[in-house]
Amino acid sequence: MGVKKHSESYLQTFTERVTKRKARIGVIGLGYVGLPLAVEFAKARFHVTGFEIDRKRAAAINAGRSYIKDVPTSDVKKLVASGHLRATLDFDELRSMDAIDICVPTPLRKTRDPDVSYIVTAVEAIARRLRPGRLVVLESTTYPGTTDELLRPMLEAGGLRAGKDFFLAFSPERVDPGNPVHNTRNIPKVVGGVTPDCSEAAAILYKSVLDRVVQVSSTRVAEMVKLLENTFRSVNIGLVNELALMCDKMGIDVWEVIDGAASKPFGFMPFYPGPGLGGHCIPVDPFYLSWKARESGFEARFIELAGQINGSMPYHVARRVGEALNSRRRSVRGSKVLLLGVAYKANIDDVRESPSLDLIEILKQQGAKVEYSDPHVPSIKHDGKVMRSTPLRASTLRAADCVVIATAHKAFDYDLIARHARTIVDSRNALRGRRRNGVHRL
Repeated sequence: MGVKKHSESYLQTFTERVTKRKARIGVIGLGYVGLPLAVEFAKARFHVTGFEIDRKRAAAINAGRSYIKDVPTSDVKKLVASGHLRATLDFDELRSMDAIDICVPTPLRKTRDPDVSYIVTAVEAIARRLRPGRLVVLESTTYPGTTDELLRPMLEAGGLRAGKDFFLAFSPERVDPGNPVHNTRNIPKVVGGVTPDCSEAAAILYKSVLDRVVQVSSTRVAEMVKLLENTFRSVNIGLVNELALMCDKMGIDVWEVIDGAASKPFGFMPFYPGPGLGGHCIPVDPFYLSWKARESGFEARFIELAGQINGSMPYHVARRVGEALNSRRRSVRGSKVLLLGVAYKANIDDVRESPSLDLIEILKQQGAKVEYSDPHVPSIKHDGKVMRSTPLRASTLRAADCVVIATAHKAFDYDLIARHARTIVDSRNALRGRRRNGVHRL
């Protein structure tokens, strides 16, 4: 039987199993990406198994509890009770899966090189148990070429061939934690396979549970799509952060400038300055792209410069704290600074790559006594010690020499903050219209 005939036969069988909801779905990694995806498959009446190395996470799922704010515990409880969702630590169960989604972290090393060790570990587990006719999809953000150059050789080492004996594709995750409008189900899903049949198999799977699937011509295109999306944001945020620094020197209100520009109904999209970039994607993904560009002999100067500007913003906010304290004839050393918000963005509990963590470190190095308040993050680890969130009260605000608004959570009482904080550095323009005296902005 030729390659095409072989592939068509497996694709027909796979399609039938998906259509009849007989396909068993495996999701490796039940974090911010994997758990919402697993829940969507389970809601569509697929039998879904989440593969975890974290015993606490696996136990929570099997007990019907969610640890991701965007996934209600009521959904998990119902799906576990119906038998459509379960978690396991036993990777041997991969043998019985028809489709396997890899949703593991892809951090950067300290050298700003991609760390694909989690992907390698997951693929090694799959390769030992791969059977003909199966679909493997990588969702973890990575550099262009990862699926074809890294995953494919590992999975083919046992003798099976991608596009002939099994299907291999890349489909970038587009999760936006805390977004009440755009979620796993309604965000368009980009898929690209190593062959057309691979792309079709992935599209068939995702179309069974998601609102819209967008097929592209290859895994490299799909990998580049995700990097472009987040590099676009990084570069534009870098631009507006540089504008904020410029406006500060020129005595111009950058927030008013952005509002004025945003009145144009075409050709302009507003981005807003802040204390820096956070989360797994935007601070990390552009460096995946620039690293791959260097490997190809191309210097991504624009991307690197945006990263430098965004990375400098916590230092700018710290300087503003120093200036705010100086206006009251106080120094940073010995002053009590209350940081409002350590999550990387509003209304979530995720502190990954949060600029607030950098700001805490900078201010402590300068001798400040730093506390934080965050209704979504009860505690963090800093310098080997646990810091706990301070309740936001009038007395807490009055006791601080300087209050820094680093994350604009809706749960914060901004009227209370405006009334009782003596000196404020507002890096998010959260107090807009409430108070001007004693407020220092970017």
